[in-house]
Formats: sequence, C-alpha cells, structure tokens
Amino acid sequence: MRNKLNGSVASKNRYGSYLRNKVTPVNPQTSYQQAARQQLGALSSQYRGLTQSQRLSWINGAPNFPFTDIFGDVRYLSGQTLYVKLNTNLINAGQAAITTAPLPVGVPELAITGVAAAVTAGELTTLELGVSETTVPAGFAMAVYATPPTPASIQFVKNRYRFIGTATATLGSADILAAYIARFGAGAELGEQIHVRVALISTSTGQQGTPSGAAGTIVADE
Repeated sequence: MRNKLNGSVASKNRYGSYLRNKVTPVNPQTSYQQAARQQLGALSSQYRGLTQSQRLSWINGAPNFPFTDIFGDVRYLSGQTLYVKLNTNLINAGQAAITTAPLPVGVPELAITGVAAAVTAGELTTLELGVSETTVPAGFAMAVYATPPTPASIQFVKNRYRFIGTATATLGSADILAAYIARFGAGAELGEQIHVRVALISTSTGQQGTPSGAAGTIVADE
C-alpha cells in the first residue's frame, strides 16, 4: 500500500511496509527557508527563459547524471530538475550559474577526521574540522552542513542539517566557527554535540560528491 487515507499514511522503507499517522509539517518561515524558496523559484524561471537548444542540452544531458533512490533503483532527473540542482550547488559554492548542461566529472572524496568544539560561558569559541586532505582540491569547493547544538542522547539528526557555507582547509584543518555562528548563533552548552557534514562541489559542473559526516562533543575551552 502507498499514499494517504484519512489520517493515515501507508509507505515503505528498507525494513518493509509501514503505516503512520498523517501529520502536517511545521513551516517555520525562516529567512533562510524563504531565501532557498526564492532561489528555487528564480532558477526555475531562468530555465524557462533558456533558448530551445540550451533546454535540449539539459534534457539530453540528464541521463549522464543517474542517481540511486532509497530502493536501490537507478533514476534520472528531468532536464529542469538537473538544471536547478547543479546550479543550486554552484551558487552555494560561490559560482555563477551555467546555461548549458556540462559533462560529468569525477568528484574526489573528502572525509571528516574529527570535530573539535568548545565553549566559554555558554558561547562557542572553537569549532574546527579535521579533514582527510591537506587542502581542498583545485576545482572544487567544500560545502559544509551542520546541526544546531543537540543533546548527546539524540543521534538521528538527518532532518536538522543546514547548509552554513563553504570552507577552506589548511594543513588538514578547517575553521567553521564564524559560518556556524552566523547560521545558528553562538549559544551552546557543555556535553551537547554538533553534527557536521562536508561534501565537495565541482566549481565547473555543480556536481556534489558523497558527504562525510562526524559529530563533536562540546567541551570547555581551555
């Protein structure tokens, strides 16, 4: 069974079929949420304004960017969806949007090797990542996603990640404190955890690589 019936929703995940209560998601209408919607609307409008040959390049190029869904099936985006997806990544990486579908490139892996977080008087003073490469590879930007400070008892945080910006790496370390505070504020408590994910984005195609994640427990700054 699939879909909604009265107050119930039937669906399926990797463990099998299930039934849950239908809920209406909370819509916080934050400035970040509204900005993301405006960007989505702007890119969709720009796609419609492309020339016929440019739109065809995205339609014909979509099979070059397959993805695997949660059921393990290979899927393909529409030309418009591919345009929006790649250009959203490019804009997040500080690059200009592209009008013609690119050819895919290989995206190297970048792993988080550790998260160091510290507070003084209830405010974050340190938030640094250890990464597997000395520097971010040329032709790529490191996108950073993070959660607000979260109790250590909460481990399912997938829906709490937010894009906070891009970061550079120096000698295998990346300081993300300023970007984090700009997104979530400085308030934090000892013992809470901050979950972070990073992924490389090609600055020529907008492809985003497989994200790497880790969590750091907030300690007292010494």
